[in-house]
Amino acid sequence: MNIIKPCFIIETEFDGEDILRHIEKAGRICYKSEDKVTEASAYGFVKRIIKNGHEAVIEHFSVTVRVICDRGVTHEIVRHRLASYSQESTRYCNYSKDRFTNQLTFIEPCFWNRDTDSGKRKYEIWKNAMESSEKKYMELLELGASPQEARSILPNSLKTELLMTMNLREWRHFFKLRVAPASHPQMREIAIPMLAKFKELIPVIFDDIQNGD
Repeated sequence: MNIIKPCFIIETEFDGEDILRHIEKAGRICYKSEDKVTEASAYGFVKRIIKNGHEAVIEHFSVTVRVICDRGVTHEIVRHRLASYSQESTRYCNYSKDRFTNQLTFIEPCFWNRDTDSGKRKYEIWKNAMESSEKKYMELLELGASPQEARSILPNSLKTELLMTMNLREWRHFFKLRVAPASHPQMREIAIPMLAKFKELIPVIFDDIQNGD
């Protein structure tokens, strides 16, 4: 059994300044103000359209991210409908094979403080349950069950990989919901650092979104 922390990889290669210029080009068609484009005009233009709620313009650029997290979190992510998804399939992935190192991988829960007796006991109960799940999954495969049959006993904590593509407007919607204090702790665990990375790579677009902490 393998236990890991969640993470993400931004798969799309881009230059943040180029994105702003691309969006400005699209947006200025609305006003026929292409003659006002300068070397430095994109930043201010994009900032104004977001402030004015004209977010349809930022749909002209999309970003793809690979998210490595537990399946429970992906059940929430795929509720965002204006997106494209590809996900690791437990129907076809046989985790008893060498390419999966003959074991299941689980995402470590982030909400139990193992420095306390209570948190330590909760974690041990979880870990024991994961070990049992892996053991019974492998036993089913050994008895001739197919991966799609054996997966019926796999828990939400199973690690999965989800490739998700959204336009920038939908990414804004995603972050507004998923970094909020009311969001699930494991969702925030991945969404907050992802938002920070988007802010680092793309100027203006996400500056107004705060995580609420």
